[in-house]
Amino acid sequence: MKLFTCILLCFIGVSSHAETMNTLDFSGVYNCVGDDAHEGKYTGTVTMRLKPEHSKASYASYDFKLEVPEYGTYLGHAAAYGHHVAMHFALQDQTTKDYGTGIAEMKKNIKGQWGFHKFYFEPEFKGGNTGVEDCVIQ
Repeated sequence: MKLFTCILLCFIGVSSHAETMNTLDFSGVYNCVGDDAHEGKYTGTVTMRLKPEHSKASYASYDFKLEVPEYGTYLGHAAAYGHHVAMHFALQDQTTKDYGTGIAEMKKNIKGQWGFHKFYFEPEFKGGNTGVEDCVIQ
């Protein structure tokens, strides 16, 4: 019985620790360079803002905005689990069908700045499209 009680207390301790872990906050403005299969190389700015009311432990929710000169503003949202972030974005001009979903991993660079490498897929833009972006927080 003592062994069972000990194991139960250990399990409760681990469970409560998981619930109280702090959410990583990747909020900020990021400078980005990208390479789009249809449009080629581009630069942009990503802004991510944590939504703490929709975040818990290792899970985080964000408002997401990508601004690309000469193309426009893409609004969306992001969902994170630890250092992995899924991002949905859509150009405000919906006639282009320029919207998609990306997956990224957050890492700190040598200077201690957050950054991410993102792969994205756009199912309807010009018959389907993919690309990559590398971004570093300002």
